[in-house]
Amino acid sequence: MIEFKYRGVVKYKPKLDKNFRPIAIDNREYVRAVNEAQDIELVKFALIRNEDFIFTVNASVLSGKKENRSDNIIFTERKLKTLLWLKGGWKVIFAGPNYIGQYLIEHYATGGERQFDAEFMGRIYGEIFTVEITSYDQVPEPKEVAVPLGRNWDGCRIGFDAGGSDRKVSAVIDGKVVYSEEVVWNPKLMDKPSYHYEGIMDSMKKAASKMPRVDAIGVSAAGIYIDNQVKAASLFLKVTEEDFKREVKNIFLDIAKEFNVPIEVANDGDVTALAGAMSLNESCILGIAMGTSEATGYVDADGNITGWLNELAFVPVDYNPCAMVDEWSGDIGCGVKYFSQDAVIKLAMKANIDLEESLSPAEKLKVIQELMQRGDKRAKEIYDSIGSYLGYTIAHYDGFYNIKHVLLLGRVTLGKGGNIIRDKAERVLKEEFPELTIDLAIPDEKNRVLLQTF
Repeated sequence: MIEFKYRGVVKYKPKLDKNFRPIAIDNREYVRAVNEAQDIELVKFALIRNEDFIFTVNASVLSGKKENRSDNIIFTERKLKTLLWLKGGWKVIFAGPNYIGQYLIEHYATGGERQFDAEFMGRIYGEIFTVEITSYDQVPEPKEVAVPLGRNWDGCRIGFDAGGSDRKVSAVIDGKVVYSEEVVWNPKLMDKPSYHYEGIMDSMKKAASKMPRVDAIGVSAAGIYIDNQVKAASLFLKVTEEDFKREVKNIFLDIAKEFNVPIEVANDGDVTALAGAMSLNESCILGIAMGTSEATGYVDADGNITGWLNELAFVPVDYNPCAMVDEWSGDIGCGVKYFSQDAVIKLAMKANIDLEESLSPAEKLKVIQELMQRGDKRAKEIYDSIGSYLGYTIAHYDGFYNIKHVLLLGRVTLGKGGNIIRDKAERVLKEEFPELTIDLAIPDEKNRVLLQTF
């Protein structure tokens, strides 16, 4: 990757990652240079998801002089990549300097650095991913439709949370939890869809046995779900493409048929944000679940789910050219390595904490949590570093969302470590971005259970 030369001062560098270059800070320096420049150029592009979802963005870049071109390319490409995983889309219609447009075409083509992103988007939407260059007046106008979802806990409901290292189920009657169970499983290591189906059914049947009937099922899981179908999820990482299409795509719809009740399947970040909107009676909420990966969701100013992808695990947050590589996408500096158990494990190495290789990622996280519980200084530095990451990254996210509240969830935020993350992030936001007024909260255990039932 070409290195971005614009570099701002980072007041709260993560204690265990001094080379962290928050995009929010470096982009601020670049935008300042653009605003002060006498010669700039306009960039405009639209992301097409379907006829009801078109997102259009306008930006300015420095003049096309040779010394500016690499920075203009990086700024535009990182913005496009962010918006692809935030909004979703299979087609990009670009207007602006031709050298930037040509770079994007090559970058997202077969053999390009962003081939993974292009193929992923094409697979989700059933189209061949395309970058098209056009004139400014031919870039389509935006069109977006929000999605109302859930919003009541009446009756007898099953709430199921499909995690990468454990599955959780709850039986809820009129908003009161009457049964809850957590079972360790290893879905990411299993290639037979029957393992996943039988595990999910076992948990749900136990919950159903604790109630006189089942009126509805709510499913929360990391991944991409459209119309209650599984489009992509790391839970099924080892499943072949053929088995995925035949047995996984409609797995939750098939389960709903077994119970003969309606089902709602949503990204666990969306569920977090929606439940927060309901409990706080607020809107403009970003939910971030730090667990096996980084799962995020958003509730807009009208209190609705947006229909966006909100897959911020793949969104770049660090300009450090030596940042850790995401094994799945092949990109560097993406959120999954900063806001998940992977982040804890990465930082544990830098804190000189030896973790047995035979342990699973979830077990390694538990070791750190136990050290934190005993007041280990090294463990505290891990959570403090994640707090620094988070403060700068929330400011970056705010450039794409209208954020008033952030709800923090997931195994990484459990215990004393979660409070350290929140407190450090609040300090970064207050002192580095005083223009932002964003509240950070960690739901209590009761609300964590209710989140799953929406």
